[in-house]
Amino acid sequence: MNSSFKYDCATNDKKSVQAFPPQHQDRQPGFEYVMKPLPVSECGKTNYKLENKVALITGGDSGIGRAVTYDFVKEGAAVVIVYYDEGKDAKETAERVEELGGKSILICGDLKNPDFARYCISKTIECFGRLDILVNNHAVQYIQRSILDISYEQLEFTFRNNVFSFFYLIQSALRYMKKGGSIINTTSVTAYEGNKDLIDYSATKGAIVALTRSLALSLVEKGIRVNGVAPGPIWTPLIPASYSAKEVATFGKKTSHVPMDRAGQPCEVSPCYVFLASDDSSYMTGQILHPNGGTIVGS
Repeated sequence: MNSSFKYDCATNDKKSVQAFPPQHQDRQPGFEYVMKPLPVSECGKTNYKLENKVALITGGDSGIGRAVTYDFVKEGAAVVIVYYDEGKDAKETAERVEELGGKSILICGDLKNPDFARYCISKTIECFGRLDILVNNHAVQYIQRSILDISYEQLEFTFRNNVFSFFYLIQSALRYMKKGGSIINTTSVTAYEGNKDLIDYSATKGAIVALTRSLALSLVEKGIRVNGVAPGPIWTPLIPASYSAKEVATFGKKTSHVPMDRAGQPCEVSPCYVFLASDDSSYMTGQILHPNGGTIVGS
């Protein structure tokens, strides 16, 4: 009987892990059946990966955030969808959540305001009584062909929206998140390979990578995992809002150095978030997943 089978991977409780007694096998790759204790091949999981969980997803009205919302709901989570002013998109997302048999609330506002960030968390607790998963996903980007064209106002705006707001939400959420919780930050392939026309945006995404790694180290003893997703070119509303019609027509093609020679769809990215939010990734923190069409980047 495998006595270690009862180990709950989600708790990350070192006390529940048995020590390994001295042992050796004189052949490779070795036999599992003689190991003491036996390796844990099944963690105690429910049928749904996120059953009874509550997730707050920023930018959940459209694009990657919408796809993550749908996947989370399909896996049993209730969702809080935070968006800026895209009311029609948000309403359609909420209607689809209802069709899927899920529960959601919509919260509209500006996350650059720390008071609004605090409100989002308090409203989540008021409506659902808990917060298990925080997905920081919202972002803006403004194309400038030279760093000399990036105004002080644009630089501050981009960092306040893409980085400061993450801090505000995390600081408020940690009052309520418990052991087993998961924070997932959306960064970008631009954090790794850069983008000559998105210098300030790329800088914010690099900051998010550093935030993710540092926060993971800070929270590991609390049993809260922090990971990130660095998408490549994905077809979301941010693309036609950023690029000219001519540039959109070639978005994600070889000119963007994507080996798969195409842009990705949000539904090709969202499973990364399900994995990082669920117990399936219980041994991962401080890591970044790279759904980017084959672009090789540093870790």
